[in-house]
Amino acid sequence: MTKARDIMTTDVITLAPETDIIEAARVLLDNGINGAPVVDEEGKLQGLLCQSDLVVQQKKFPLPSVFTLLDMIIPLSSTRQLEKEVSKIAALTAAEAMTKNPVTVDPDTDLETIAALMVDNNFHTLPVLENDRIVGVIGKEDVLKTLFATPPKNGSE
Repeated sequence: MTKARDIMTTDVITLAPETDIIEAARVLLDNGINGAPVVDEEGKLQGLLCQSDLVVQQKKFPLPSVFTLLDMIIPLSSTRQLEKEVSKIAALTAAEAMTKNPVTVDPDTDLETIAALMVDNNFHTLPVLENDRIVGVIGKEDVLKTLFATPPKNGSE
C-alpha cells in the first residue's frame, strides 16, 4: 500500500513567518507550487501559506450583513469570521496570511487517507510531519503521479 513517504516531496520549500507577502507569492509562483509550510527558526511548523491565502487579498472588504429588530442591530455574520477575513486581506507577512494549525499527515499515512483529506476538505497541499518536524510535503500532483504507477483495474491492460 502506498504511503505518504512514497509520494512526498522531501526537498521542501518553506517560508519564514516574517516573509513579506510579495516575496511569498513570488516563491510559490517561481517554484510552481500551490503552498509552502511556514516554519520558525527551529523548523517547527507554524502554518501553511497557499495561493488561496494570497488571492484573498484581492477580495473586497467584507461588510457584515445586519438586520434591525426593535432598534437593535443584529449581525448575521460571525465577528470572529469577519476579523479573520479582514486580517488576511490586510496581511503583510506570511504569518499574517497563513492558515494556522494546518492539517498534517505522517510518513505512514496511506494514500487513500491523503486523497480523502484533499478531496473532502479541498486541500491542495499537506505537510508531512515526523516528531513535530517537516519531513516532506504532498501536493495534488504527487497524488496524481500515483495513477501512472498503478496497474489498470479489472485486469485490462
